[in-house]
Amino acid sequence: TRQLWKEATGLDMTDGIGATEMFHIFISSPGGESRRGAIGKVVPGYIAKVVDDDGNELPRGTVGKLAVIGPTGCKYLDDPRQAKYVKDGWNYPGDAFTQDADGYFFYQARDDDMIITAGYNVGGPEVEDALLRHPAVAECGVIGVPDEERGMVVKAICVLKPGHTGDAAMVKTLQDHVKATIAPFKYPRVVEFVTALPRTETGKLQRFKLRQGAAASPSATSPTSTKKT
Repeated sequence: TRQLWKEATGLDMTDGIGATEMFHIFISSPGGESRRGAIGKVVPGYIAKVVDDDGNELPRGTVGKLAVIGPTGCKYLDDPRQAKYVKDGWNYPGDAFTQDADGYFFYQARDDDMIITAGYNVGGPEVEDALLRHPAVAECGVIGVPDEERGMVVKAICVLKPGHTGDAAMVKTLQDHVKATIAPFKYPRVVEFVTALPRTETGKLQRFKLRQGAAASPSATSPTSTKKT
């Protein structure tokens, strides 16, 4: 959408990310300095970094948690969320990012949508985007499910367009499509076909309900699933 807009108008679309708890956008791009796929650079007055679970800054290009500090910050009053959101003065909005050598930040997913499988970090939204490029897929949701060997595996829950059948052949077709579109290690080892996905009244995908359903399903880690719900 961003690139199509620029081609049609010659104007850059300015992106940015902030947090309700911090009252302000802290990553964005100055006019004429946007970079394809990036949210932008840190807004003057703020400092942002990508860190591991212990708050240590990660090498550029590595997926990790976003930590931000600046003139605004979060203060939950008498609320246990404060201890999770603010650590050593740094605010943790709950987003996963990478940062390139030039300081541009690239959004990956919400923290709880990141899937760690066999040591690799996979963003659920990235796999969803790849699946949605296949002409048979109407909508989809991607989550991680427990796996003894890999810790977690990528699971895709897909709604197919009319005229397509959710069988083993379609599972392989979608898996091969993801391998070719993004990266082989990001493909969904589990694929389930359903007739509808849980969404809010505004259309937002409720991934937590998909995770709840996967946890309750005895076949959650089977290679394929074609159960209709």
